[in-house]
Amino acid sequence: MKEIPESYVKANQTGIVLLVIAASLFRQPYLLAGLWLVQVMGLLTGRNLFVIVAKPFLKVHPGKTQAAELQRFNNTLAVVFLSLSLAAFLVGLAWAGYLFSWLLFAAALAALSGYCIGCTLYFQLKQLKARWRRV
Repeated sequence: MKEIPESYVKANQTGIVLLVIAASLFRQPYLLAGLWLVQVMGLLTGRNLFVIVAKPFLKVHPGKTQAAELQRFNNTLAVVFLSLSLAAFLVGLAWAGYLFSWLLFAAALAALSGYCIGCTLYFQLKQLKARWRRV
């Protein structure tokens, strides 16, 4: 199974947290559109702008990695929340747009603090799929 260095994962999470804060403080949904683009490009190409920028400053510890499959799932969740946020802004529901971005912010901040909400959802989804296969 492919693994991603934990420092790369944290660089992405930090980028999410900082851009959501900036978008909220400056009332600039365009920053969320930029964040959406960074996350979509990460999903499509496997290359993340936050990691590329931070890489020269990061220390990679060989034993500290996370599963690429799990990170792809978490990245997909980020894209979903950002898509919902941008859709809300497009239809004039700024409060909902910020709400979805803040939910993503909370998940990324929790992950930086040591608890991965996306990982919990992934685990529950895998268990649900396993139960369906047994039936």
